[in-house]
Amino acid sequence: MGSVSRVVGGLVAVVGLVVGLGPVASAAQAGVGGGVQWRPCAELPEVECGTIRVPVDWRNPGGARFDLALARRKAVKPDKRVGSLVIHPGGPGPSGVEFAFAAPSWFSQDIQDRFDIIGFDPRGVGRSSPIVCSSDLLAARPSTYPTTQAGFDAIGRYNRKLAADCRARSGPIYDHADSLAVVDDVDAIRRALGERKISYYGVSYGTLVGQLYAERYGRNLRAMVNDSNLDHSVDAKSFIETTASAGADSFREFEKWCGANENCALRGRDVGAFLDDLVARADRGEITEPGDPTRKVSTSQILQYTLWSLYDPSWTQLSHWLLALSSTTAKALAASQVEPNPFLPVFCQDWQIRPRSLREYTALLDRSRELSPHLSRAFLSHDIVHGCVGLPDATNPQRRPRLDDAPTILMLNNLHDPSTGYDWARSLHRKTRDKTVLLTYEGWGHISYIRTDCVRKAADRYLITLRAPAEGTRCAPAESPELPIPAVAVAAR
Repeated sequence: MGSVSRVVGGLVAVVGLVVGLGPVASAAQAGVGGGVQWRPCAELPEVECGTIRVPVDWRNPGGARFDLALARRKAVKPDKRVGSLVIHPGGPGPSGVEFAFAAPSWFSQDIQDRFDIIGFDPRGVGRSSPIVCSSDLLAARPSTYPTTQAGFDAIGRYNRKLAADCRARSGPIYDHADSLAVVDDVDAIRRALGERKISYYGVSYGTLVGQLYAERYGRNLRAMVNDSNLDHSVDAKSFIETTASAGADSFREFEKWCGANENCALRGRDVGAFLDDLVARADRGEITEPGDPTRKVSTSQILQYTLWSLYDPSWTQLSHWLLALSSTTAKALAASQVEPNPFLPVFCQDWQIRPRSLREYTALLDRSRELSPHLSRAFLSHDIVHGCVGLPDATNPQRRPRLDDAPTILMLNNLHDPSTGYDWARSLHRKTRDKTVLLTYEGWGHISYIRTDCVRKAADRYLITLRAPAEGTRCAPAESPELPIPAVAVAAR
């Protein structure tokens, strides 16, 4: 899932059915509209920045409001301008304003020539009333591998305490950060831009916002490219299974590459067993950073770095890093876990994944471990399983998509995506076949548009001309899975 970050930006945080599909209050009813007061951005004057004021709670449009931050790169060739392309960086967590700053490193010149590229920081992120939580409390998370009911109950108590802290520090936005609220924000942006219809490009978690926008405001949508897709109709068990399977598939691809490529520092070894041994030693506090025996490397750091390296992928670098770690040891206290992600509220509002007992919780983790024995502790699904325990039910839970008013939507997905697995793309396309076209990139990593000219040109042609590629179109993988990817100056994972 994932979002624009590190190199391509995956789903890094987690944030599930509301009554009815129609918006509670339209942008016009909420008094949102008029023009944006654009000015040169302080960080990058060649880009324009501005804000619009939108309701914190779209069900109460007359209540509290906040400033939603925007950035605009105007079409380079105004005489060829098609319209506005609203972009979403995924996450949740990354900044869409900074995604707009980095647009020349991401989008083709054809897209830059013909579209005003509009980025925004989704509510709760960056410049848009950010969610803030106590760093000390984030670091005090109890074990996410309880062996007793009391240990499981402690997770729920901790999650509620953390939620109360984040709510107190962040204000009411904390309880109104689900993707349906973002969808209403996007249509408020459309109105403020003075556009009858917008085009949309969403990455990873931005595809969920895209799907929901196409349901609620399909009549206001000119074109949509959803890149690396989430299926927001799967139940808790299927979510765990598909997420674990996606990561396991990408790790197997890494193992196969290592077995055949001289650039792999682990060539000739059992890569899975090597990683398992490294993790076991980290669990005992025996791993330190290469060259600095005073700095311990935690189990979570090893697993998360391994997973992120599958996003690019950067397999050569990963293999050398793992080998270097294996030669450094130190007697130390048990390694700490990575802190919970402060954007879990978004996932927990969007996904009804709430194990109610130790038995149910353990069954989900055991299934993840069965499907992905080497990386089961690294997935977003693990964060969701423990991060949503004990919290109120989702405000925007999973359901089958309905795209009756939407135009044709182009879906892009990699065959070997460690975050938004190909099974999600196939499943979603099967449920929306009359409204979506799926283009498959037969390669590796997270995010498709940046991979090859085949993918990029098909997406560009659709955005510019509305001519979607033929059903079943597939793009061959690049010669090397590690071909350089354009650097994108957006928020890190």
